[in-house]
Order: sequence, then structure tokens, then C-alpha cells
Amino acid sequence: MNVFSQPRKIIITCNKWLSPALQKEVVDLGFIPQRVFQTGIELTGTVEDCIKLNLHLRTASQVMYSLRSFSCEDPDQLYRSLLSIPWEKLLAPNGYFSVTSNVFHPTISTNLFANLRVKDAIVDRMRRISAIRPSSGSDLVGAVFHLFWKHDEAEVFIDTSGESLARHGYRKLPGQAPMLEALAAATILSTKWDRKSPFINPMCGSGTLAIEAALIASGRAPGLIRQNYSFMHIEGYENEVYKKERTLLDNRYSDDGLGKIIASDISEKAISIARINAAAAGVEHLIDFQVCDFQETLIPDGEGIVMINPEYGERLGEEQDLQATYARMGDFLKQQCKGKLGYIFTGNLDLAKSIRLKPSRRIEFLNAKIDCRLLEYELYAGTRRTDQVHVSQ
Repeated sequence: MNVFSQPRKIIITCNKWLSPALQKEVVDLGFIPQRVFQTGIELTGTVEDCIKLNLHLRTASQVMYSLRSFSCEDPDQLYRSLLSIPWEKLLAPNGYFSVTSNVFHPTISTNLFANLRVKDAIVDRMRRISAIRPSSGSDLVGAVFHLFWKHDEAEVFIDTSGESLARHGYRKLPGQAPMLEALAAATILSTKWDRKSPFINPMCGSGTLAIEAALIASGRAPGLIRQNYSFMHIEGYENEVYKKERTLLDNRYSDDGLGKIIASDISEKAISIARINAAAAGVEHLIDFQVCDFQETLIPDGEGIVMINPEYGERLGEEQDLQATYARMGDFLKQQCKGKLGYIFTGNLDLAKSIRLKPSRRIEFLNAKIDCRLLEYELYAGTRRTDQVHVSQ
């Protein structure tokens, strides 16, 4: 079983509503998606392909390589089916592995029990073959296997990622209510930014949007930051393949011809955190940090985009206070950002009405459990003219 060269089903998972951005990334890497759904993409490839996907993708969570699918009625049948897989060809006898699962079956009341049955099958098979059993635990630092079991169909995967790809590894200090890195990347990839004109991020907080913009514009992939993946702990792994892919990443990024990236916040502490995070990502030199109220952000002339991720307001008092802030954001976009595209990411559409601008697009996202929208505003440099007379109906 040489999974590094044997093509099989690959499932790339992502947070809900990120699949359009993920699909574009996958296609740009030369892969052909066979199925796209709300939380992921299916394609065919090898674990060697998974190495490339893990290093490049910005909006993914896990890259899963299918080992086997089978009918399954109860935990005992699960154990027997898994016992027949040649785990000794995937794991070193003295290796370490973890098990995760997503189970929808009446015989399973907790995923921990399903994980235990998977672990038992792997350990018993390995002990029978080699008389040595590998270690296991919950830390995703070695090989990781994933069980998906719904109704009477089960499938077991190598989770070639291990720790989630959605966290890009540079955020040393998260700041207050940080935006998940994969979500930030997806929102930017959903805009009309050309990556050469300015990217302005007022209210930057811990700097995630500005940092992701700098990573995207310069071609720096998240894989340049991370050092450990589950695929490294699978038998047959060749470090030369990984090193070759990393070298390609190193040679691909460039700081030439980038537009100005500006990140501002009224909090000196927030800017200090954003600088630390940007330095960890290797892009501090690409971002102009400003400590100021968002309306005082220095906006360069010409085209570009302005992207704001304001607070949403979870309590009544907060929402009332934020109405004035949202109104000021609308004034700021209209008066100081003419000729650019404005984007506001919010989980409170009632507050968004206070902006008093009509969005040209509304793109749906989910931030944790909050239903959010990325609102796009066309900010005309002069009076908008039209040759047609529009009649209200």
C-alpha cells in the first residue's frame, strides 16, 4: 500500500461557505474538483498531491486521503473492518498516531467511543504483526486517521494535515475576537482586489486581514510558516518531495510591484500585536501600520480596496453605541475613499443599515456560529451618471 503514489479519493474540508474560495485555489493549483459542497471539495489524487495541497491552501481545514469505505452497522463491525487494513504499512511500530471522527449513527453516543474502536483496531493489528504497539493520544502531532460514519456507510481517511490548516501559524498574540485566518483569506479572495493596488484595513485589530492580504499579494503560502504535518509520519514518506515543494514556494513569492497595504487602529496595543503577528508571518515590512481613529487613516489616491471588520454588537447597549460607529464608517467610505471599492464584513445586518450605502454585492460567510455578510460598496470618484432613466416599481 503505497499511498504516496496510489490515486484515491481526496476530501478537502473547509469552514462552511468557504468552498467557493477553496475551489478557486484548488483549480489554480492544477487540480480538477469532482464535487463541491458547502464545507469542502472532492477530487482524486495521491498523498504526494496532498503534500502540495497542504503547503499551498489558504482556506482549507484538512486534506483527507481515503483509505477504505465499507458498510457498517455497529461498533463491532467497525472494528472488524478496520482490523483488515494493513496499518503496518502506514505506521512505524514505534510510531505515534491520533484518531478523529465525525459520526452519525444510533449506536454511537459519543465520538470518543468511535475513536477508541478505531484505535483498538490499529493497535491490535500492529501488535499482531510486529509484537510492538504504536503510541496514541489526542495531540495531532503524528499520524492522524479520521473516521466518517453516517447511517450504514463508513469511510476511514488519512488526515494528511493533522492540526487544522485554517490557522496559518503566525498569530502569536490573537488580540480581541480575532478572525480565523482561513476566513480572512477567503473574504479577501472574494473581493475584486487586483493585489497591485492599495489594500486599506482600518480597525485592523490583531492584523489578520492585512497580514493575509500581504501573504496573498506577495505569493507567500501558509506552508512556509508551518513545519509539521501528519503526512510526515506515514510510512513511505520521503522528505525530498516535501523539501522540493517548499523550495518551489520559496522561489515563488516576490515583494516586487505590490500595492501599499495599510493597517490602522485606534489602539496602540492592537497595532503592537499586529506588528508581532506580521513579523511572525514575514510580512511586517509590507504593511504600513498607523495608530489612529479609522476616519484618520491616510488613504492613498487612486484605485484599491478598503476593508473593515467592525464589531457586531452582541448586547442591546453595544448595538446602540455601534450605530454611530457604523454611520461614521459610511461617511468615511463616501467622503475619503472615493474611486475605491469598500468592503465591510459584519454579522449584524441591522447595524449595517446605519452605513446608509447600498451594497453592490452581498457574499455569505459564517464566522464561528454567526451568520455574516461581506458587503461590497462601489465608491464613485464623482457623480455617477447613467444614460437610462430608472422608474421605481
